[in-house]
This record gives sequence, structure tokens and C-alpha cells, in this order.
Amino acid sequence: PQIREIVERSDMPATGQRITLMFSATFPKQIQELARDFLHDYVFLAIGRVGSTSQNITQKIVWVEEAEKRSFLLDLLNIQSESLTLVFVETKRGADVLEDFLFNHQYSVNSIHGDRSQAQREEALKSFKTGRTPILVATSVAARGLDIPHVKHVINFDLPSDIDEYVHRIGRTGRAGMTGQATSFFNEKNRNIATDLLDILTESHQEVPEWLEGGAAGYDRFHQQTTGSNVNRQADQSWWDTTS
Repeated sequence: PQIREIVERSDMPATGQRITLMFSATFPKQIQELARDFLHDYVFLAIGRVGSTSQNITQKIVWVEEAEKRSFLLDLLNIQSESLTLVFVETKRGADVLEDFLFNHQYSVNSIHGDRSQAQREEALKSFKTGRTPILVATSVAARGLDIPHVKHVINFDLPSDIDEYVHRIGRTGRAGMTGQATSFFNEKNRNIATDLLDILTESHQEVPEWLEGGAAGYDRFHQQTTGSNVNRQADQSWWDTTS
């Protein structure tokens, strides 16, 4: 990992001769083990359970087929009040394509990802924070480590394959005692994260979709029932009211 390269450089003071502070929203076991190599007589402090999510965030998992994601996203944006909304996608190209799509539908939007210059990223973040472009499409890597206050809604247009990344993403809202929403689009492609997602939702006392509780059989049954229909496809005001 990059942290090992940094800490083991010849010009870095040795363990026991420096002060080392490490912070993480998740701190998974493998990183805790890595930290032991760098820390001397250390103190470990945790707020809540390590890897859990904030109680200030209302999480909603919605089954949305790949072909219907854009339409469902428009439904969500149309019914919510204008507030800072962070939309996560998995690829740089996906960020560009979704930004163009939303712009063409008259939304004030910007995006950040690894191919953007530092100046472009700083300008996009400034525009987002001030509310000039209240929608920001981002990849996880580009958004990692950024302090973006007052984000009201995080949307996982593409769910990550790792549950720690999910926790990092939705942790962009519900900060400093404020409440926030996190909506995630789930479909067949996301089965690998389903068990961990169920655990996170259950532990934080969030609404768990019946099809997610049912595991693989639940996905198949739900998919068969909704294929070709509008079930769970349209976000309406009553649905939004239950999460706000």
C-alpha cells in the first residue's frame, strides 16, 4: 500500500521517534494490522462500532435495472428540494456520460474524476460547495479525503463492490450532527455486496427490502415479478417523503 511506501522511506523517523495519527471512517481489519507495524504503544479510539454507518443517515436501497437507472435518477432529482447531491459512479467515463446526460436535462451539474486536472477538480468542488452546481457526479477515488459540508443526499448510481467503500461514500452526508439521505441503486450486478449491505442496514436499524432479506432466491423472485413492469421503478413524492 502507498502508506507503507511513505512510512518506510529513509527520511522518515523510526517508530517510537515520531508521532503518528491515523484516521479512517471504516478501519478494516487488514488496515488495523498494517497500523500495528507503524505505531508504537498506540491508543485506539472508536466512535460506535468500527465500520458502521451514522444514525443520522437514512439509507434506502432500491432495485433498479441498469437500463432504467437514468430515468430513476431523474425521478429522484425532480421530486427532491434543491440541495447538494453527490452522485457516485464506478468509472471515469461513466462520470462524464452521466454529467452530460443531466446537463442535457437542464440540471446544473459538474463532475470530478482522475482524468480531471487539479484546477478543474478545485473549480468543480468550489462550484458544488457554493451551490452554483448543486449536483456533483464523482468516482470514489476522486472524492476520497475531500471535506464537503452540507451534502444532503448521496446517490449510489453504481454501487461499489466493497462495503467499506459504501460506508465511505454515504458518510459524505449526515455530518456534524446534520441528517442526510443515501439512496443506492441495486440490481443483479451487485449480488456480491448484498450480505454485507444487509448487515449494515440491520445494524443501523434501516429499512431492509424484502428481496434483500431473501438472498439469492429473493432477488430472482423479485426480478421475475418486476421484469417488464413499473414496480419499484418510479420514484414518487410519497416515497421521498418517507426518507426525508
